[in-house]
Amino acid sequence: YSRDNILELVEEGCYDGLSFHRVINGFMIQVGDPESKNATAKKRLGSGGPGYQIPAELVDSLVHVRGALAAARTPNPQKKSSGSQFYLVHGKPLSAKQLDLVEAKKDLHYSEEQRKVFMTLGGTPQLDKEYTVFGMVIEGLDVLDKIARTKTAPGDRPVEDVKMKIKAIK
Repeated sequence: YSRDNILELVEEGCYDGLSFHRVINGFMIQVGDPESKNATAKKRLGSGGPGYQIPAELVDSLVHVRGALAAARTPNPQKKSSGSQFYLVHGKPLSAKQLDLVEAKKDLHYSEEQRKVFMTLGGTPQLDKEYTVFGMVIEGLDVLDKIARTKTAPGDRPVEDVKMKIKAIK
């Protein structure tokens, strides 16, 4: 559901001109709040959306490694995702011991390949089993890094807007 929903919104042009409204270097960058288009510098962002949520899709093989696309959400018991907001995982490389702790705390078992990616490229495994991962950056991680290094104001909003331009490739 999440992937198809985002693709539909991309096709409709809903993301054109939206700003990344939450940027945390070493963690993630978030976009998809319709209210971010031409928002004033002091406007608090992050609560806008299309008026619906998507059921959670928590899949063990889809984890929060660097470059993963995942659906943002507000706190809710069903872990339903936002209808339009998503984030890209920036993350940091983790040690084997750090991954062991996450696995024990969250009752997870990462494959050797997943562990290797977390330890070399990085990620945010503490978000696994909490948020829906629905895609992966296959090219352009340097752009993710550049956005993640953007200077931010209190509330993690970039001081200067970082606008989004997106298209679906079929």
